[in-house]
Amino acid sequence: MKIGIVGAGNVGGTLAMRVLEKGLGEIVLLDVVKGVAQGKALDMNEAGPVIGYEPRILGTDDYEALKAADIVVVTAGFPRTPGMSREELLEKNLDIVYGVTRKIVSIAPDAIIIVVTNPLDLMTYAVNKISGFPRERVIGMGGALDGTRLAYFISEKLNVSVKDINPMVIGAHSDSMVVLPKFTTVSGKPLPELLGWDDMEKLVERTKHGGAEVVKLLKKGSSFYASSAGIFKIIESIVRDKKDVLPCSFFLNGEYGIKGICIGVPIRIGRDGVKEVIELNLDNKEGEVLRSSAKIIEDKIRDIDAKIKNKG
Repeated sequence: MKIGIVGAGNVGGTLAMRVLEKGLGEIVLLDVVKGVAQGKALDMNEAGPVIGYEPRILGTDDYEALKAADIVVVTAGFPRTPGMSREELLEKNLDIVYGVTRKIVSIAPDAIIIVVTNPLDLMTYAVNKISGFPRERVIGMGGALDGTRLAYFISEKLNVSVKDINPMVIGAHSDSMVVLPKFTTVSGKPLPELLGWDDMEKLVERTKHGGAEVVKLLKKGSSFYASSAGIFKIIESIVRDKKDVLPCSFFLNGEYGIKGICIGVPIRIGRDGVKEVIELNLDNKEGEVLRSSAKIIEDKIRDIDAKIKNKG
């Protein structure tokens, strides 16, 4: 498959290397800053003889190189800085995502778009709206990243292999995300059977602020190793038609009682994009928390719609 990555920063560059090493397809790494994508692609190609993969990556600043792409990942945009929320990025990144999406539609109209730019749920909604693509072909990375953070924190706490952990984090990709302990399992056992409430609460809070924790430590920039891993998981499920169930931001049409927004829910992903939405049997409290998370997104949707309308 042909995989385009728009944005050759830390996330895009690291993702390209992961995809290249696993041989998932032909890669086009694109960045509007001349030389950045070309330089990183050349560096990766030169690593091929050592690592053992055949060079199959093109670095470019020309969107025409995305022609006939099967998957396009949108990482372009401003990163968070210390103290900045994902929502504060809305104004800055909507302009970028608007332009990128319009170009993808004209050059790769059959692609599946994976959105990474923050604020994630709002940018995923914007891409859905701007592209006019079927909802099955627009996926936001969100919960795939939040879940891997939760899995690591659990493995650290319980001293178990991360391979034995199946995390479940839904809702907005923000501080209002919904961590679901009873749907998070370790060797098949629900997390509440293994940890007390206080310990679980600490893990939940750390997961909610996992991105901010990385930003604070780095001081400049934001997560890219874990972020690229979350994106890779989605790409792998598409390319290999694995039909993995991953929590991702997706446009809902009434599932979970939510309609008209993009928010993180478990979805089954295969060759053609999203196969189905998995509706978990949430209790009243969990459902209420999810709807509260959705309300935060809903309150900003009108702004998104108005801005897109003004653009044309």
